[in-house]
Amino acid sequence: MSNLTELTAQIITARATKKEMSTEEFQQEMNMIYSFLKGVEAGDVQPTTQAPAEEAKPQKINFKQYFKKDEVVCLICNKSFKTLKRHLLIAHDLKPGAYRKQFSIPAKYTLVATAYSEQRKKDALDRGQGEILAKARAVRAAKNAKPVVVVAPVAPAVKTKAPAAKAKVPVTAGKNKSPLFADRKKAAAPVKATKKK
Repeated sequence: MSNLTELTAQIITARATKKEMSTEEFQQEMNMIYSFLKGVEAGDVQPTTQAPAEEAKPQKINFKQYFKKDEVVCLICNKSFKTLKRHLLIAHDLKPGAYRKQFSIPAKYTLVATAYSEQRKKDALDRGQGEILAKARAVRAAKNAKPVVVVAPVAPAVKTKAPAAKAKVPVTAGKNKSPLFADRKKAAAPVKATKKK
């Protein structure tokens, strides 16, 4: 009996630290916990296992609050920066693509403060970096371009007649019908000489 009272006291104190309760709520909670534990001990009530917690749905983020003109706030640690790329790699070991995917950040939000980006662009143009970059791109394009090969027009080909096929030797009727043997028979036949009178 004392075990149930001790367990009830432990449970109710744990609940009281998390939730403010009036005296009546505290007594009702204590009676409910005690009766439940007594039922479990008697075997009347089977303790239920907790259902697995559902996956936490990603909460909607107000990106305008985190992506401001003068600063960009890290969604992991809530610190402000002018640019997040280096911070993500060093502090959180994350690449910008993985960070965007983790928080479903649309592409229209850059990980750099807009005022900082505009200032860097202005400084680069003042130094003439735009012209230097354009020249470098032109040189690279010239190196990568395939040379143009000019092909002279070719006169149309004249059709020539194919050589005539050799005439086949007629086969004579005999034991061997091969044209090879037919030639031999003709050659072996004696030529009759005609005598002149």
